[in-house]
Amino acid sequence: MTSEPIDAYYTATVSALGTPGRGEAPTLKVPNALALFDAQLGSRHLDLAARWLRGQGKGFYTIGSSGHEGNAAVAAALRLTDPALLHYRSGGFYLARAAQIGGCDPLRDVLLGLVAATAEPISGGRHKVFGRHDLNIIPQTSTIASHLPRAVGVAFSIARTRKLGVPCPWPDDAVTVCSFGDASANHSTTVGAVNATLHAAYQGLPMPLLFVCEDNGIGISTPTPRGWIARAYGDRKGLRYFAADGCDLVETVETARAAADWVRRERKPAFLHLCTVRLMGHAGSDYEQAYRAPADIVADYERDPVLNTARMLVAHGVLTPEQALRRYEDKRAEVTELAREISACPQLDSAPTVMQPLRETLDDTRAVSVVAPGDPGGPPLTLALAINRALQEVLHTHPEAIVFGEDIARKGGVYGVTRGLQATAGPARVFDTLLDEQTILGLALGAGVSGLLPIPEIQYLAYLHNAGDQIRGEGATLQFFSKRQYRNPMVVRIAGYGYQKGFGGHFHNDNSIAAVRDIPGVVIASPSRPDDAAAMLHTCVVAAKDAGAVCVYLEPIALYHTKDLYADGDQCWLAPYPNQPVRVGAARTYGDGTDLTILTFGNGVFMSLRVARRLAGAGIAARVVDLRWLSPLPVEDMLREANVSGRVLIVDETRHTGGVGEGVLAELTDHGYAGAVQRVASADSFIPLGDAALQVLLSEDTIEAAAVKLVSAR
Repeated sequence: MTSEPIDAYYTATVSALGTPGRGEAPTLKVPNALALFDAQLGSRHLDLAARWLRGQGKGFYTIGSSGHEGNAAVAAALRLTDPALLHYRSGGFYLARAAQIGGCDPLRDVLLGLVAATAEPISGGRHKVFGRHDLNIIPQTSTIASHLPRAVGVAFSIARTRKLGVPCPWPDDAVTVCSFGDASANHSTTVGAVNATLHAAYQGLPMPLLFVCEDNGIGISTPTPRGWIARAYGDRKGLRYFAADGCDLVETVETARAAADWVRRERKPAFLHLCTVRLMGHAGSDYEQAYRAPADIVADYERDPVLNTARMLVAHGVLTPEQALRRYEDKRAEVTELAREISACPQLDSAPTVMQPLRETLDDTRAVSVVAPGDPGGPPLTLALAINRALQEVLHTHPEAIVFGEDIARKGGVYGVTRGLQATAGPARVFDTLLDEQTILGLALGAGVSGLLPIPEIQYLAYLHNAGDQIRGEGATLQFFSKRQYRNPMVVRIAGYGYQKGFGGHFHNDNSIAAVRDIPGVVIASPSRPDDAAAMLHTCVVAAKDAGAVCVYLEPIALYHTKDLYADGDQCWLAPYPNQPVRVGAARTYGDGTDLTILTFGNGVFMSLRVARRLAGAGIAARVVDLRWLSPLPVEDMLREANVSGRVLIVDETRHTGGVGEGVLAELTDHGYAGAVQRVASADSFIPLGDAALQVLLSEDTIEAAAVKLVSAR
């Protein structure tokens, strides 16, 4: 296995060290220093092995932890039961924590991840991550600190679960730790997470969260301004600041212990700033000399934390220089032998094996069939009232459920959908958040892995795009990258679509859901009628709880308070509380016409039913199919209803390009539908203010004209 310049520097420097005479060595302040040195050595040689494996065409990941091995001290300062969400340079932490339990071979774990082997214990070869369930390390694939909002949610949930009497995987006095780099400290996820933590702590909420910034002074090739992290985070009121030289093991151990103990005792957030150094570049493919002077690169060797720990152990008489060299080379031999063995391990070799966690989640989700609790029937309800009652029943039935978002508590939401929930369930379970969608979804993600059943609200569909990666990059991937060992159940309620009167503009009338429709594993519910809305909400809640599903529940704003369908006063859009379950991926058909099948959803159901009545007056018998589920689409039901008439009109209120209708049309074609088909959709436009919106949104006239043309063509 080839060596790196840092190898030669370590060997030459340690070889030149002198051994203290008898009685000259000071007392070592870190009793577990040898174990931490071993973790540091293991992390270093894993980085070297990663480059060797890549050179052999056997490995696939070379972003290493070299220069950051001091984070092993952070693991030593914490307990095994403290949940950890780690930076991708946290190799020392992972190895040091693994040493705290028996029956775990962390070197093998990491090497299996490097070669994408199916035997890798957390992701099964789907990604190289630091994660393991019995180590309470929640796997993160993030490189831009998008795991920090989830960490806020985990810290928040430690106390909240106890308050609600709900089991939590973390002890009462647990500390949540999340680590990230200095470049990531500038990302909105970090800034937002720190702000949300301080916002909560300011209100007296327990927030035992230890932020660990590993500051090596450079983000890939862009230097971090000297002193910037201390300037940005060192004087934040409410955020206790600790700083240490992350290349000095003794200083890092002492400071990390002080920080962890302070957070554990005070139940408040702290910021641990570790000054580290990046050795061997950003990754194996990084030609560091292109943006750094060779002299600067070599100068960093002197700060090597592995070398500094060896110096310290020799100076304290724990090791001789020869023993420090021997340990270094013995660890290299151990890792090299493991790497050669593991390089031949099998990898995922088919689409079904890659997608197994997704398929299992979807299978478990589709199996959910639940009757809405509470007495069915009663007075007919609007869509808003049906959702409100369903939420009341969910909170009554599931003690771990929490409902939160902007303006949803005392006010009851912009449209009154959550009115009265806080009065009934209490402020610990129904509460307002700060106005930050990243925090809202991150809170849900953290609550979901901590024993709660979060039901966050995003006030408008357009606001989701402020924080979409919390679903795409964090929520939807967790089961995939942990082989379902970790789950973050959640039901994200979103007020969406267009057509609301008297209030609008593109941020309050958004008809694009393309950003969530292509996320693997996410369930998208789109109820139209009040009875479906209640039943589907209960289905989503149970799917989240039992299958760990991430559910997006889209509520059409324009239909919240609608009562009439065909004429003023007919109250045909009202419905009683349901007594029938609704399965995920099951459509609902209105009418039995055989001339035309209309496939639609959301506001399209309302418009299509009105058009169908007008078509009937013209002698055209149409059936209207409410898809109800936009992911997974109800393909079987679509095909059955399409083949009845042999003529399909897809009525899609989302945009022509990237809209739901494209997916519906593709599924029909892929599954052999051979009849006539046409699609109508809204224009590829943002939605303007006022009546101008009607110029770009799909209309009943357009639907009717397309239906007549389609039927007349045969």
